[in-house]
Amino acid sequence: MCTAATYKTADFYFGRTLDNDFSYGDEVTITPRNYPFHFRKLGDIDTHYAMIGMAYIAQDYPLYYDAVNEKGLAVAGLNFVGNAVYRECVNDKDNLAQFEFIPWILSQCATVKQTRVLLKRVNICNIKFAENLPAAQLHWIIADSEEAITVETVANGIKVYDNPVGVLTNNPPFDEQLFALNNYMHLSAKPPVNTFAPGLKLQQYSRGMGAIGLPGDLSSQSRFVRAAFTRMNAVSGKGELESVSQFFHILSAVDQQRGCCVLENGEYEVTLYTSCCNVTKGIYYYTTYDNHQITAVDMHRENVDGKILVRYPTVKEEQIWIQNA
Repeated sequence: MCTAATYKTADFYFGRTLDNDFSYGDEVTITPRNYPFHFRKLGDIDTHYAMIGMAYIAQDYPLYYDAVNEKGLAVAGLNFVGNAVYRECVNDKDNLAQFEFIPWILSQCATVKQTRVLLKRVNICNIKFAENLPAAQLHWIIADSEEAITVETVANGIKVYDNPVGVLTNNPPFDEQLFALNNYMHLSAKPPVNTFAPGLKLQQYSRGMGAIGLPGDLSSQSRFVRAAFTRMNAVSGKGELESVSQFFHILSAVDQQRGCCVLENGEYEVTLYTSCCNVTKGIYYYTTYDNHQITAVDMHRENVDGKILVRYPTVKEEQIWIQNA
């Protein structure tokens, strides 16, 4: 299970948590402009926008969980188990495998507006990357500095939703997640006002009481509400350090701690990594479950005109600065 969010100060930021009980081997991966993408049904794209994100590399191919391109467009795929439906290939559509969706969009689109046009022709097919890597059931949040959308391929076709809160989790489908916010319209970051009953003397006995009723469990619907409330009320300065720090605080509201979500196999789902990318500048920041120190990879410090993937394995061991050493 996962949570993704957008944020904007002077620059535009995009990131997510990835929650699971195991990792395939996550690497911050830069795909330079001349790395050849070989699409199963759509041929090759040899020259494209450079991109950076978190991926599992298989057969020298970046299976991106989330990524942004040099033009300022960002995409993340989140689990959508039980609702995602992939189809057979058809003649009059751009037939994509699920794992090709992020590179297909980021290789050629600079904005959400351009993405909307491309999506009109897309058909996401049930094509495995390999026998041991079947198609993951996902839906996607796609965003730039001006707008965000959610894309779902379900039983009755591909749905493209405006995403006014800039947040996505997992199930239920996005329109239901968004509708559920109606149940929380009374929440506020400000102190509460007594509307319980006329003449009844009630008092505020603690700070933060305006948000009483904000769900605190780890379910995807509750994380959606909590992340939306936090993201839309968060306040930050415009500087890079302030903005990045605040973004990690926003996603920390949905952090999953080991032991709090027990799976059927007896393992625990935890937040394997949290990312925050300055989409404007192409800098990918992240933390991992056992390493709270923020690590950064700057796409533009690499050769973005190259042909070979640039890979940085995530730093997983805790990094502690001893102040009085």
